[in-house]
Amino acid sequence: MSCLRVLLAIFFPPLAVIDQGCGSIVITLLLTICGWVPGVLCALIILNRVEEYDYQD
Repeated sequence: MSCLRVLLAIFFPPLAVIDQGCGSIVITLLLTICGWVPGVLCALIILNRVEEYDYQD
């Protein structure tokens, strides 16, 4: 996770998860509308999750 992504997640969470898929954007946008902190937490969690296909032998 890059510093730019962390800053985007803090200041505008939906923009930070733009390449993670439509569902992630919608969830993050809705949580940001409900409150800034839930949107930031959701964006950081989405950015930190590890995909299963990253660790294939």
